Amino acid sequence: MQLPSSSPHPFSRVYTLFRQGFAVNPLLALMGLACLVALVGTLIGLVVDHRVITGAPAWLKPAKFAISVSIYCFTMLWIMSFVKGHKRLIQWVANGMAIGFLVEMCILITQVLRDTTSHFNISTPLDGGLYTMMAVFIVIVWILTLLVGLLLLFQRGLDPAFAWALRLGIVLALIGMALGFLMTSRPTPEQQATMHAHKPLTTMGAHSVGVPDGGPGLPLVGWSTIGGDLRIPHFVGLHALQVLPLLWWLLSLPWLGWLRRGHRVALVWLGSGSYLGLIALLTWQALRGQSIIAPDAQTFLAFTLLSGVTIASAAVVIWHARTSLSSRVVPA
Repeated sequence: MQLPSSSPHPFSRVYTLFRQGFAVNPLLALMGLACLVALVGTLIGLVVDHRVITGAPAWLKPAKFAISVSIYCFTMLWIMSFVKGHKRLIQWVANGMAIGFLVEMCILITQVLRDTTSHFNISTPLDGGLYTMMAVFIVIVWILTLLVGLLLLFQRGLDPAFAWALRLGIVLALIGMALGFLMTSRPTPEQQATMHAHKPLTTMGAHSVGVPDGGPGLPLVGWSTIGGDLRIPHFVGLHALQVLPLLWWLLSLPWLGWLRRGHRVALVWLGSGSYLGLIALLTWQALRGQSIIAPDAQTFLAFTLLSGVTIASAAVVIWHARTSLSSRVVPA
């Protein structure tokens, strides 16, 4: 699923990518396209429907999920195109992902039409059942993504740095997905008080830590500006699927041609380790009820140390690469 350099027009290139995606798996490609259509519908909903659910426009969450799911579908199609020798298994994996995301999006949209929340909602047997169904299908998607990572682990013939960028991107994305369960498994103080009073719960879990969901948040994403927010490490972890292949692409640019294969592999591993450190830092910050825009001294120090170690380690690898290059130059 690689883009031909001879494509004459950007629209032709996009068409080529879609066609290659359908060649890998039609159902997952259709799901990615369906989410783009759903995005248009949710954007119209944001304009004409002024309802507010948990402090945010009613159609904002489906819009964000439509973007996220579409990106995930097409990224996984691209990644799965590099898995050779397991065509039937890849078809089952991709079909399972498509069905899981279809259920997720249908429930999200259904709950908006019912003027209620989809996540954390256990106020009625129907709401609780739909919420549980979403959790089950996202676990299935997690397992299927893990299976793709395992298949990539035994692939041969790929550039080593590129192969590790794909594998480690999947590992970090799985960690990011798993962090979502911190939101569902941690009752808020209000929910704990309700349970201690032996009263029925209407919600279980929350995005925010230390403050109620639906408070002041950053534009578009809605991440809390007054408390911790577990959606941030969840988001950052998921997008390792795109970030690490992008890192490999940067390291493979012609002007970095002096980097040997082993150095590129080392820098991909370094980038992955630093990215994991960032996910851990953002999770730690959120669990302490601290807003992303108001880091305290501890958070700032941890970020500084992480950045310093990353830069120093990258400098050592680059120095070694330059030294090796110099030693290979034979004087005339």
